[in-house]
Amino acid sequence: MRVLFVLFAVLLLVPGWSGSERLPLYAKVPTITAERVALYPKNSKRRDLGPFTYLGGVVLRGNDPAFGGFSSMHVDGDRFSLLSDGGSLVQFTMGADWTPRDVAVREIAGPGTGWEKRDRDTESLAVRPDGSVLVGYERHNQIWRFNADLSRPLSHAAPRLMAEWSANSGAEAMAQLHDGSVIVLSESNGKKGRRGYSAIRFLGDPTDPRTPRYGFRYAPPASFVNTDAVQLPDGRLLVLTRRTRLKDFFTTGIELVDIRGVRPDQSLRGRTLARLAPPTLHDNFEAMALTRENGRLILWLATDDNQSMLQRSLLLKFAVGPLPESWKPKPKRNRR
Repeated sequence: MRVLFVLFAVLLLVPGWSGSERLPLYAKVPTITAERVALYPKNSKRRDLGPFTYLGGVVLRGNDPAFGGFSSMHVDGDRFSLLSDGGSLVQFTMGADWTPRDVAVREIAGPGTGWEKRDRDTESLAVRPDGSVLVGYERHNQIWRFNADLSRPLSHAAPRLMAEWSANSGAEAMAQLHDGSVIVLSESNGKKGRRGYSAIRFLGDPTDPRTPRYGFRYAPPASFVNTDAVQLPDGRLLVLTRRTRLKDFFTTGIELVDIRGVRPDQSLRGRTLARLAPPTLHDNFEAMALTRENGRLILWLATDDNQSMLQRSLLLKFAVGPLPESWKPKPKRNRR
């Protein structure tokens, strides 16, 4: 009777749960399988995508409900680190046979409790010159710095320039630059009457309040938003963008942006190098990474499947060919 009374009292005093379901966490280290995919499903021999040459790719599948949702990644040799938008880090080794091995998982710390996805909405990742890792938390508008394996937070900050970024348009893309500075692009946070979406350049560690920083804007093509960015050896950026519509579901753009010499409050535009849209594979690509292999520059792309049965976790590999020289977009004429 005492037990029943306690249970009854708890039910009366504790409000019912009517919010989002608990974020799925890994129960154990998953088994990951990989199935090869063609860039052009109806023409498996075709490999061209603008200046990029398709070298192969796979759809990844895991045997745990938490698997997927990858929004950022880092590739070091044959070791892959994919960070989901729920704060789960999946790592594995994969060689020329496209078979994942030595799988490891970790739930990383963050500003929220971890009950809901928005508590640990990790959307961007960048590796600092000292090996520490920066992680952007979109809904909290915060940046955290971790040790190399992301097992321990070292510092974190809620930059003032990010304070008013809208809840679902925060630090979606982050790139470590060769000069030690860090670029952070919002997904789609903008101001009426101003071209482009909010972006910040930190002239050092973003989590150090003494680091100088300034805002600028980047304008992707119309109807596209930013999802990730990496710096090329020549100093320019590759920016991954996405458009969503009923006609063709997801379209991904790869933009070339000359970030060199960007000034405070400047508005930048890029040049579209390639698009992933029918007849190519097309899905919600949100992660990119650059590596070198036998002297070639390699571009990796990965999708966020939103842990949906209608989407897939794709991991694609491209060789980067010669890219266009720097250019400046022509100013638009005022219409009379």
